[in-house]
Amino acid sequence: MATAQKLPSGSWRCQVYSHTEETLQPDGTIKKKRIYKSFTSDVPGPKGKRLAEQAAAEWAAQKENTYCVQNITFGEALDRYIESRESVLSPRTIMDYKRIRAKELNTIMDIKIALITQEDIQRAVNLEAQIHSPKTVRNSHGLISAVMRTYRPNFALNTALPKKVRPDIYIPSENEIRTLLDVVSDTPMELPVLLAAFGPMRRGEICALTSDDIKGNVVHVCKNMVLTSDHKWIIKSPKSYAGDRYIDYPEFVSEKWKGKNGRIVTLNPNEITDRFNSILKRAGLTHFRFHDLRHYSASIQHALGIPDSYIMQRVIIPAPFEPSDRILRATVPAHQSQ
Repeated sequence: MATAQKLPSGSWRCQVYSHTEETLQPDGTIKKKRIYKSFTSDVPGPKGKRLAEQAAAEWAAQKENTYCVQNITFGEALDRYIESRESVLSPRTIMDYKRIRAKELNTIMDIKIALITQEDIQRAVNLEAQIHSPKTVRNSHGLISAVMRTYRPNFALNTALPKKVRPDIYIPSENEIRTLLDVVSDTPMELPVLLAAFGPMRRGEICALTSDDIKGNVVHVCKNMVLTSDHKWIIKSPKSYAGDRYIDYPEFVSEKWKGKNGRIVTLNPNEITDRFNSILKRAGLTHFRFHDLRHYSASIQHALGIPDSYIMQRVIIPAPFEPSDRILRATVPAHQSQ
C-alpha cells in the first residue's frame, strides 16, 4: 500500500502507479514513463494522512478490479463473488448461489463480463422463466445484479422480470390440528408440532433449540440448524436481526419440555419434514407443509385480537395481554384441556 507524504504546504499526498506511457524517440527507441495518480488531503495531522491513503487504496482496488473484469467470464466473476462472501452469508444462501452457478443462467456463464449486455441478461431471464417460478427467477436475477454491481458498477440493469405470484397459503383447521396432535402424542414429533403450531418456530430453529434457551414458558430463539454445501448440519445464529426473538408459549406446550436437557428435539430439519409427511398420510389429513403450522399460529393470534406487530415479532407480551392464558383457553385440544 502506498504511503502518503507530507507536503511543504501541510497537505498530504499519496501517489499510486497508474500506467506506463511509451514515447517513440528520434533515434527509434522507445522511452517508457511511469504515470502516477495523486490523492491529496488538506486535513492536518494523522487523519489527513489516513484519508489520502484510503482514497489511493480505493482507487487502486477499483483499477485492479477493472483490469480483472476485462479477462474473466460471468461464471468466473460469480465464483469470485461467492468465495468472497462465504464467511459472511448463511450456508443456505451460499448453497443457493452454487446451485444457480451449476444449473441456471447457462447462456451467460461463458460470456466475458465486460461484454455482457442487457439483451444477454434478458435472454437468460426469459429462458429461466420458462422452467422456474417467478420467485426463483427473481432470486437468480438478484444474484446477477449483485455480481454486475461488484464487477461492473456502472452497468445499469433494466430487466423485465416475471410478475410476482401471491403464494397459496394453507392454514390448517382446528380439527386438523387436534387430529395431528392425537397422532404425534408421546412421539419425537410431538414437540416439533407444538413449537411450530403454537409459537411459531421454523424447522431449523426447533432443531437448534436447547434447554439453555428456555426460561419457564419463554423460548429464546437465537440459533438455527442449517445444511452446508458439503451436506453437514451445523448450528448458526439467525439469518437476520429479526430472527432473534422471544416466544411465550402456552402452559400445555411448556409442560412437554420440562425435564429435558441439551437439545429439546433430536431430529434434523429434513427428518422433521419426512416424518411430518408420513404422519399426515397415516392420519388421513390433507397434505400441507410443516411450515404451514406457523400460519395456524398466526391465525389463532389474529382471532384473539393480538396486534399484528406482536404477531410479526412474536416477542414477550407484557400484561394485560397475557397471551399464554388466552391462547391456552382458545386453542388447547379438548383432550388436553380437561
